[in-house]
Amino acid sequence: MGPVLPDTLLRPPPASSRLRALVVTPAWVGDTVMAQVLFMRLHDHIPNLQLDALSPRWVAPVLERMPEIHAVIDSPFVHGELALAARRQLASRLKQAGYRRAYILPNSLKSSLVPYLAGIPERIGFTGEARYGLINRRHRLNEAELPQMVERFAQLAEAPGAPLPRPLPQPHLRSSEAQQAATLNALGIERPEKVAVFCPGAEYGPAKRWPARHFATLADELIRRDYAVWLLGSPKDKAVGDDIVRLAGPTGALINHCGNTTLTQAIDLIAASSFVVCNDSGLMHVAAALGRPLVAVYGSSSPGFTPPLSAHAKIVSLQLECSPCFKRECPLGHLDCLNKLDPQRVLEACLAGPSS
Repeated sequence: MGPVLPDTLLRPPPASSRLRALVVTPAWVGDTVMAQVLFMRLHDHIPNLQLDALSPRWVAPVLERMPEIHAVIDSPFVHGELALAARRQLASRLKQAGYRRAYILPNSLKSSLVPYLAGIPERIGFTGEARYGLINRRHRLNEAELPQMVERFAQLAEAPGAPLPRPLPQPHLRSSEAQQAATLNALGIERPEKVAVFCPGAEYGPAKRWPARHFATLADELIRRDYAVWLLGSPKDKAVGDDIVRLAGPTGALINHCGNTTLTQAIDLIAASSFVVCNDSGLMHVAAALGRPLVAVYGSSSPGFTPPLSAHAKIVSLQLECSPCFKRECPLGHLDCLNKLDPQRVLEACLAGPSS
């Protein structure tokens, strides 16, 4: 697999070969992890399915760890960009691949243009932004019947209007011992006997981020218990990672890797951990899909819509009257939902053992 359009993908398939379908993925890492449930359901329904993904390159690493995805095709368009000529060019190349179906997960009009321009006969998705004609197998969203995002993705595997079969499977990303060893070697990291991974960032905004001082206090408590602590995140999270290191006690057991790894390497480091502490973020969903013991800290958002899909996840939230507000920044200016969430409570969740 790779985030390019290989020549072999462009050859029209023989008439007797398997059904070839394209999925247009979300642009967020966590949403794409949850979309794996749809991919699993599609393979259950269509045993001869070849499923390729049209995806932004920053999301490609999680797709490459999903056995349901055959190939990942780079979607080079930035958020809000129409780039109609470039979409036509990509669609022209995709037309040669002989796709029979497209599953379009984002609800935007732009996300449905490439499958339409590529002439893919069956284009499946929610009606979204008045996409009549662009989507020709249209689902209408009933939020009461499908309260979770993962349910809405999975619904696209069913006929429009049909009930969603439950229970749903849980996402599962691959990370082998060999892959983990290769990542540790490439980064020059020795594997500690016990290691906690913290993911202190949240792309959506500050109202999803547990304070750096609380992460630092938690790190000190875990280091006293002989854990190493790795901080993981994107380059945007490096500053908060530096704050955590500065606020924690002086020790070499706390290392800020934010911005110093690829997403692929972060997947392997999370897989190598003893447990993970995350905000509601893309890496939270990655940790859940890797089956690691996970403590998920919720503030302005709700686990009712996008919970970590794992039996090994524990959710810690104060459930204040003012939350969830779903705002990027606290509208009341105090961020009590996270500031008042004591590190001791998170520590107890970390050390309590497997969730029941």
